[in-house]
Amino acid sequence: MILMAEEQFKHIVRIANTDLDGNKSVVYALTGIKGIGFRVAQALVNVSGIKGKEKLGNLPNDQIQKIKELIEENLENAVPTWMLNRRRDLYTGEDFHLLGNELDMSYKEDIDLLRKIRAYRGIRHEKGKKVRGQRTRSTGRKGVTVGVIRRKK
Repeated sequence: MILMAEEQFKHIVRIANTDLDGNKSVVYALTGIKGIGFRVAQALVNVSGIKGKEKLGNLPNDQIQKIKELIEENLENAVPTWMLNRRRDLYTGEDFHLLGNELDMSYKEDIDLLRKIRAYRGIRHEKGKKVRGQRTRSTGRKGVTVGVIRRKK
């Protein structure tokens, strides 16, 4: 009698230096990686040929390895260019997709560049004010005074 070794359920799966929950479906588990949203996760699942509703912990090791390779090495070719989060990079002019700490670092570098060239957005970042054109007269106030300031008689 030959006993086949069943693959055990993996509660934690490590992909792209991130621990993912094995109890979630593959699509929702992949959104736990910084830089991968729901639509990119769906595109990755479609390209890899894995069922998106299956739990990540139930996948065999070869399918998990396939997802890892797709994310870490071949993400730019797997999804369309309009889905990438770093299109026409300022320094290289290339399209690529950043994940994890690289995404945070590029975000900080972009803000520092805006501050350095003294762009309006950079100045707003420095002052801690709203950057994207929101109103500031009634919202985003800091401090004790919120209501109408009365004149002294």
